[in-house]
Amino acid sequence: MRIVADENIPLLDSFFGDIGDICRVSGRTMTAADVQNADILLVRSVTRVNQALLEGSRVRFVGTCTIGTDHVDRQWLSSNRIAFSAAPGCNANSVVEYVLSVISLHAERRGVANWSKLSVGIVGAGNVGGELAHKLDRLGFDVLCCDPPRAEQENGDGQEFVSLEDAMACDVVTLHTPLTREGDYPTLHLFGRERLAALREHQLLINTSRGEVIDGSALLGRLEEPNAPAVVLDVWEHEPRIHAGLLDRVWLATPHIAGYSLEGKVQGSEMVYQALSRYMGLPARKQAGQFLPEPALAKLSFTSAAEEMDSANIAIRSCYDPRRDDARMRLAMSLPTDEQAPAFDRLRRDYPVRREFSSVKIQLKGTSKSMQDTFRALGFKLKL
Repeated sequence: MRIVADENIPLLDSFFGDIGDICRVSGRTMTAADVQNADILLVRSVTRVNQALLEGSRVRFVGTCTIGTDHVDRQWLSSNRIAFSAAPGCNANSVVEYVLSVISLHAERRGVANWSKLSVGIVGAGNVGGELAHKLDRLGFDVLCCDPPRAEQENGDGQEFVSLEDAMACDVVTLHTPLTREGDYPTLHLFGRERLAALREHQLLINTSRGEVIDGSALLGRLEEPNAPAVVLDVWEHEPRIHAGLLDRVWLATPHIAGYSLEGKVQGSEMVYQALSRYMGLPARKQAGQFLPEPALAKLSFTSAAEEMDSANIAIRSCYDPRRDDARMRLAMSLPTDEQAPAFDRLRRDYPVRREFSSVKIQLKGTSKSMQDTFRALGFKLKL
């Protein structure tokens, strides 16, 4: 059994080593020749999986260790009886923690002492957007969710949805949609010139979904105008070729790593491993938890003298501070033009270990119930 896999998928040997012989290749440059003799193909979002890649190969199972599937021609796979599995929700919490850290920095930058006074509009309430809404609600934020496909399908049952215009009126607007080019609700350039013009200086726009959801040229034009919003981009049009002018104008820039916590990446591998095991009729005995190493930061302690928001900010940024990724990104993009795209991919390939909030135990001595509730809502483990 021959397995061809993106070299950036973590724990390949641990999960798949006893299923077949693993051949690691670059996901960005993977070709039909690379997969010609493969039985199993494992990818991430940078590989286009379609007829051009797979026709004539012996691949019978394709797994993507990612939430998104817009890089996969699922109809062609189905018509050629090639089994497929994704990892929906695997890194949702990682993206949520990225957004929470960004909001924390934004509140501090604007002088907002209580970050929950900021309203948040979530565009796309799937695995990531839904989890973000849940955490923000527990933290006391005013949250508005816009998801027209879900609103239509659920027909008013359960969660309440608002219009895109209502979501865009919030202090923070964060995008969590798939990339769709057709249908009733396409998201390609969902944020074009007109919608970007509606955003104002006090607002924050975050995109961790797909780069093409925002029209990059229109965004650059808007950021060159007065009263432009603050913008945080983790995803970019035409990755890995980043528009230098746009990079210079956004507040924070990161190289498509919002979902790159170790827990999120390992869970993606585990979910595809489980699907492959079911496909092959094998027992799925391995779990992500058995492979996670001890975190570098295991415990933080706060006393009764600690302020709630200051303590939360310290804990959040001890686990993840996007300004570090922003600095690395800008250094990489300062290279000569022909070296920038490979540098972008290296930032992702060589991404440092980042652990989620749940890996840290928070010791609270004599603190308020409100402070305890905040840390619980964020996902930290508590020791009282």
